[in-house]
Amino acid sequence: MAMKLAGLFAVCTLFLSAQNVKEEDKLAPYFPTPPVIVEKMLRMADLKKGEKMFDLGSGDGRIVIMAAKKFGADATGVEIDDSLAKQSTAEIAHQGLAKTARIIHGDVTAQDYSAANVITVYLLPDSNTKIRPMLEKQLKKGTRIIAHDFEFSGWKPEKVETIEDDGEGRSHTLFLYRR
Repeated sequence: MAMKLAGLFAVCTLFLSAQNVKEEDKLAPYFPTPPVIVEKMLRMADLKKGEKMFDLGSGDGRIVIMAAKKFGADATGVEIDDSLAKQSTAEIAHQGLAKTARIIHGDVTAQDYSAANVITVYLLPDSNTKIRPMLEKQLKKGTRIIAHDFEFSGWKPEKVETIEDDGEGRSHTLFLYRR
C-alpha cells in the first residue's frame, strides 16, 4: 500500500502544476482511471439502469460517460478543475449523453448526494477522511460507495477486490461500502 501511494503521489505531482485550481482546494490530482477499472468499479457497485450515480472528482468524465452509456445510469460528475469540467461536458455532448450524464463544475464538498444510489471516488486517503462525515450525513440507507485504491478509514468494506494488472502494468484495489 505504501508503495502504491508513493507511486501515485510521484505520478500525480506532474499533473498538479498543469491544473488551474489551487492545490489546497483539490481533494486529489487528476489521475485517470483505466477504462477496464472503470467498468469493474461500476459492475462491483451493481449499477442499474436509471440509478443515480455520482463520481466525486470526475476528471475527464470517463466514469460518468460509461455509467450513462453502458449501464443506463443517471450519472453526474463533480469536478473542480475548469478545463476538465469543460472537456468532460463537451465529450458528454459529443456522445449525445446530455439527457443522462452531466458534470457539475464545483467543489465535491459543496454538493448534495442524498439522491445517490452509487458514489464512485478516486481520492487520496486524507480526502476520503474529509468527505466521510458529509457522506454519512447525506447518503440514504443502501447507497453503494466504490473507492478506488484508497479506503475510507472507519468504514468496513463489504467487498474488496484487487486487480493485479490493468493492462498498463499496475494493480488496483476497489473497496465496496454500503451505507
